[in-house]
Amino acid sequence: MSGYTPELKELIKKVEATRPARVEKARRGEHFPALTMDERKKWLDNYHPDFKEEGRRAVAVGPNIGTIMPEEVAFALESTSRLDTKKINLSKADYETDLLVIGAGGAGTAAALAAADKGLKVIISNKLRHGDSNTVMAEGGIQAADQESDSPYYHYLDVIGGGHFSNRPELVAAMANDAPLIIHWLEDLGMMFDKHADGRMVVRHGGGTSRKRMHSAGDMTGAEIMRVLRDEAKNRAESIKVLEFSPAVELLLDEKGAACGAVLYNLETKEYYIVRSKAVVIATGGFGRLHIQGFPTTNHYGATADGIVIAYRAGAALEDIESTQYHPTGAIYPEQNVGLLITEKVRGLGAQLLNIDGEQFCFPLEPRDVESACIIRECTDISKGVITPTGRFGVWLDSPMIDLLHGEGTIKKELPAKYIQFKRYHIDISKEPMLLYPTLHYQNGGIKIDANGRSAIDGLYAAGEVTGGVHGRNRLMGNSLLDILVFGRRAGLNAAEAAKTKSNTGKLSLAHVDKFSAELKKAGVKNPSVGPILLPDYAPEHVKTRQWG
Repeated sequence: MSGYTPELKELIKKVEATRPARVEKARRGEHFPALTMDERKKWLDNYHPDFKEEGRRAVAVGPNIGTIMPEEVAFALESTSRLDTKKINLSKADYETDLLVIGAGGAGTAAALAAADKGLKVIISNKLRHGDSNTVMAEGGIQAADQESDSPYYHYLDVIGGGHFSNRPELVAAMANDAPLIIHWLEDLGMMFDKHADGRMVVRHGGGTSRKRMHSAGDMTGAEIMRVLRDEAKNRAESIKVLEFSPAVELLLDEKGAACGAVLYNLETKEYYIVRSKAVVIATGGFGRLHIQGFPTTNHYGATADGIVIAYRAGAALEDIESTQYHPTGAIYPEQNVGLLITEKVRGLGAQLLNIDGEQFCFPLEPRDVESACIIRECTDISKGVITPTGRFGVWLDSPMIDLLHGEGTIKKELPAKYIQFKRYHIDISKEPMLLYPTLHYQNGGIKIDANGRSAIDGLYAAGEVTGGVHGRNRLMGNSLLDILVFGRRAGLNAAEAAKTKSNTGKLSLAHVDKFSAELKKAGVKNPSVGPILLPDYAPEHVKTRQWG
């Protein structure tokens, strides 16, 4: 039997004591004041991990040499190859196809479907099973300006403002303009969106939005999107082949430096395979499992920066890689839930953030980086955080407000996954608040692309979380699921057009891998790790001391 400890239950009484007054204010439309732009900057500069010097350094080699970034990312980029290139026989490919898509989450599957629509043969390689990705873990919703009071113009402005004007405008414009088309496409594929009784879409606010444009499927929006994409890919089995448990460990280039395939590693048999293709799309997702600055993460097990590592080694420049998104609301209790996402939809439905005294201390729908900074400030400088039995700090998210504001049963209807997630540990979030703290959530930066998903390497395209420039230094809720589909489709369509112009590919080469290894030695990088790491290592130290092999 678990649930809250007697000490935490005693603290919850302070939340319950202030709840009636807060609910009444919310019903009158009164909200805690949002921070001014100057206050936002102050809070970010003082409390957000991205703005602190410790835990960050310049990368020593590659296209972004000298760029300051999290040391975990720099360490991954400065890794040496898993391959002994002298032993690899590139004269004959094990697989040949028009397009190779590396990664089978939302972006990769969307790219494959778009290319298949153009008549191409596609191979998707994925580290785990088809769909095992951050896509299925995305909960709250997908943004699209398809309501009468909204337009892509307002969506564009919100994204630019949320990114602190650091986004690349042409990428934001592409995303905002394509958004209504993406919603229509998903519906055509059979996605079950939340709707009103008259059939109209249910839309809500997210942090940093000026209009209600968040479309959802309960609190399992990403899983529902992945369901319809994966089913559609299976329906195209004649043109889309999926290789599961086969992550890419190196890109292949031809004698002109164009991408023409990859080396795959079979996790089950430990064999390497050569795939030759006319174009490549990288859609490997993010790096949450690097645990930047020791933070827990919402990310799936395979999110270990593979895509940026192999692209960087091949010469692709990265953009905004110094920026990491910490989702303000990650579970911090019970211990089994630590790091798991508490979707922003909870706050969109009216739940408020409270300190140990049951006091509201920030507007609940600030942009995510600002909201995270406010929580970190409350737990450090203000010393009004709640301490868990294991010594972690957190603040309350007063979820019982939701049923009080919208009617009993709203939580079970709108947040079924979140209700179950806590109920298994004997915490009823319709009756008791959740305890949370910021958690590592999103790789804001990545491979530099244009609006059609093209990288600087001929024949190499990228889409989704592995890319940079779309969100700038901060992503707003609901734009990740949109990003992966907009740019997944764009990358797939444009890679298909490029592949059609190639009658054949040149001689396969790994010369860029040897060149990068030489750069590491010249830069004096000592004892580089082997990368990509593929899967995180959670063995405790006392176990590692006995891993002699």
